[in-house]
Amino acid sequence: MLTKGPAKKLTVYVNETHKFGGKPVFEVLIDIFHKKKIAGVSVFRGLAGYGANGIVHTAKIELLSMDLPMKIEAVDTEENINRVLPDVYAVVEKGMVEVTDTNIIKYHSEPWPAEKEEVERMKLEGKAKMLRVIISEDDEWEGEPLYEAIVKRLILSDIAGATVYKAIAGYGPHKRYHKKKTLATHGELPILITVMDTEENINKALPILDEMVQEGVVALSDVNVIKYTHRDIGTEAV
Repeated sequence: MLTKGPAKKLTVYVNETHKFGGKPVFEVLIDIFHKKKIAGVSVFRGLAGYGANGIVHTAKIELLSMDLPMKIEAVDTEENINRVLPDVYAVVEKGMVEVTDTNIIKYHSEPWPAEKEEVERMKLEGKAKMLRVIISEDDEWEGEPLYEAIVKRLILSDIAGATVYKAIAGYGPHKRYHKKKTLATHGELPILITVMDTEENINKALPILDEMVQEGVVALSDVNVIKYTHRDIGTEAV
């Protein structure tokens, strides 16, 4: 456990286009660090820089697709940093990896929730409830898309899972037909949010939806969960 005092800082320098197993290297590293429960990780995207090839890259508007540098920093005890180094070596084929001494002046952390949540959520089987919420993609809540705000509130309420679907065509109570246009990024197409959990947990979510959904449909139905499994976070990275 990371506490005040001596520690190690692991810094990895790669380019944003570097891939490992089809995924950006920095995303793979974050998955690894999270699975290994490293205390803190930050990713920084460079505004400009150059590497061993001597080619200068900048983040000017006309060069947004250029290969800019990425810096990934992880801080933890020497034991934990040494534990992830073999994985880092295997993933980082190009770039630079360094480990330096650091000193923790102040550190506060919340209890790591993953194991407890996984055990509890694996119990979801048999009789359950499914919520279906249909809103418009233009609906907002306190300045952000309503569907994003709803999902965030569901996470805070420890709902087992939610999935958001965007329609390609449809109409609502106003009887105006809408369809997806090739170049359009926003509009009035329906958004469907499906939520499945125990009846007890679903009942906790209903007041949230009652407050947030001013116009739309909230439907509740009985389901029978035949099988419920989920992938451990980060397993595809190692």
